[in-house]
Amino acid sequence: MSGIENKVILITGGGSGIGLAAALAFAREGAKVLITGRRAAALDEITAANPTIEGFVADAADPASAGAAVEHAVKLWGRLDVVVNNVGDGGVGPMELVDAERIAAIFKVNVVYPSMVCAAALPHLAASEGLIVNMSSTYGSKAGAPLSYYAASKAAVEHLTRCWALEFAPKKIRVNAIASGPVETTFMQKQMGLPDDVIEAIKEHERGTIPLGRRGVPADVGEWIVTLARPELGWITGQIIAVDGGLQIT
Repeated sequence: MSGIENKVILITGGGSGIGLAAALAFAREGAKVLITGRRAAALDEITAANPTIEGFVADAADPASAGAAVEHAVKLWGRLDVVVNNVGDGGVGPMELVDAERIAAIFKVNVVYPSMVCAAALPHLAASEGLIVNMSSTYGSKAGAPLSYYAASKAAVEHLTRCWALEFAPKKIRVNAIASGPVETTFMQKQMGLPDDVIEAIKEHERGTIPLGRRGVPADVGEWIVTLARPELGWITGQIIAVDGGLQIT
């Protein structure tokens, strides 16, 4: 018994990458999982193969969908134990070439949307003495060029994590974050819109910079999200846990 059986988990951006890896890991341990994403077909494919995972179409650029996702999880299973704020947006480029609309879009997805999810989930997490896991990045604390606005949004996520941990502790809600290093997902293609040659150059540079010599895979990070939900870690809150092959210490 892992202590995760029958817990209800909400994972934003759970249709691929780290979010999907975490969803599958939770499901293997007997949890009930609601994943959100923009593509109904992708969610349907996942849920058809996994009876304890349900999908909910939601766009993180629309803050109103945050509360709807929370309500759907509670409607399905009557409670909510864990919120994983995994959905993210980002951009690479010289700061003077990033316009105000793009900056606002990054912060809307990476900072505003998780805030709205947690605000809607708060009474349910208080009832279950639950957990919030925010997704940060190595670059939430490590300077990186040209990643300034993405990095700044993740720095905001890390400080929200610490502030919420203090604010919600009287309700017995824990709040932690995972600072993920570079992982083999479609993020650079889909969210950042980079061409293939640029992506490969970035990957080659990262492999040479990461002390353990490789980029991560989604399960490297997804398993840590599940670990934070285990009862044995019930005295950990307000922490930013680096899962990045040692990149943060270079």
